[in-house]
Order: sequence, then structure tokens, then C-alpha cells
Amino acid sequence: MSKHPEVLWAQRSSETDEKKNILYVTVNLPDIKPETLDYQLTPTHISLKAKSGNADKGLEEHEYAFEFDLFDEVAPEESLKSLTSRHFVLVLRKKEKKADFWPRITKEKVKFPWLKTDFSKWVDEDEQEEKAAEDDLGMAGMDGMGDMGGMGGMGGMGGMGGMPGLGGMGGGMGGGMGGGMGGMDFEQMMKSMGGAGGFEPSASGSSDAPGEDEDEDDDGPPPLEEAEPAKA
Repeated sequence: MSKHPEVLWAQRSSETDEKKNILYVTVNLPDIKPETLDYQLTPTHISLKAKSGNADKGLEEHEYAFEFDLFDEVAPEESLKSLTSRHFVLVLRKKEKKADFWPRITKEKVKFPWLKTDFSKWVDEDEQEEKAAEDDLGMAGMDGMGDMGGMGGMGGMGGMGGMPGLGGMGGGMGGGMGGGMGGMDFEQMMKSMGGAGGFEPSASGSSDAPGEDEDEDDDGPPPLEEAEPAKA
């Protein structure tokens, strides 16, 4: 039976600038086996399956998976992804430009113990403009992305088989992303990161250990509505 990885999320919103109308999603799962990674993103749904483990590090191999319907629509073809030795990181573009935050990331008003607020990237709605300058500066200093050349061939709904090795990737994309991408220009970012094979447009789509199913509450800003416990 598959386990749930820890999934962290945060967001930005804008009714005028689509590049600042995004969701950050970080799957905390060290040593994902690239050939097993099956990531699917549609305008209304996200899912991921992967095996993770490393005998040399004493990490037993397990299968992990999660999926849920999104609160509102995203634009898969304008969303980004990156895999490191510690995380699978996504930047999802919200389809509709709105000043208001999504009240939660899930369509249903439920609470999953493995889906939590990413406090390293979260800002309140009224602090977004103030944070944007820091976000732009944060993008300039990103490194440790490694070689992700094989990720570009995913296609509209496909998985991620056949990816090359992850040499030199390290943990550079960990919690240090902070608010580092909220004010980004996607085109400039793609030009600057293209040579390193970092984030890529994807039509399909901070802790050091895999998140287990836990019975702990996520005390933080989102979800902005009181959620009902997930049904067994």
C-alpha cells in the first residue's frame, strides 16, 4: 500500500500580472527514483506516484502517492516543475487572474494531514507587493539545479519515465526557495535557467525525510476556511 508524502503549498495572487498569480507546491520526498515518477497535472486535478528509497542511506524503498482536485483551474502548459535529490518542486499558474487568494488548494473542504502550509514561502495578501522585490532577488541567486534535460518530453498528460541521472543536484531547491519566486518573470527565468536544465514548462505538470500519515494539525494561514476532517 502506498504512503502519502509530505506536500507543502503556498500562493501568490494578482488580478493584473499572471506571472504573479501562482501556487507553490513542494513534495518532500528524498531519493525519488526518476524512472518511477508519474506526475499528472490537468486544469482541475493533480496526482503523483513515485518510489523512493536509498539503501546506502538506510532508507527502505517505498511507494508514495497522492492526488486531489484543485480548488480552481490552473494552466498546465504554463506551469513549472523541477526534481532534486530531496524534493519535487512545482510552480502552478492559476488560470484566472484574481487579487484574492484561494481559500484552500483542494476543491473539497477537507483537511489532509500530509498537505500543509509552506511557511517559508507564505505571505499574506496585503504583503505581496512588499515581498515581490525580495522574490525577484531570490530568483537571481538560485543554483544547485543539476541536469534535468530529460524532463522536457513529458507531454500533455504523460508521466516522467526515462529521466537521466540527477548528478550534481544536491539539495539546492530545498526550503531555501523561501519566497524566491513570487515576483518572477517566467520568460526571463527560463532563459537564465535553460542552460542548467532547471525549471521547465510542463503540460503535465522542509523536511529531509518523507512525510508519513500523521495526526497533527497544520496551524497556519491556509486553508482560510474551517475544514472538515477527511473521510476514512
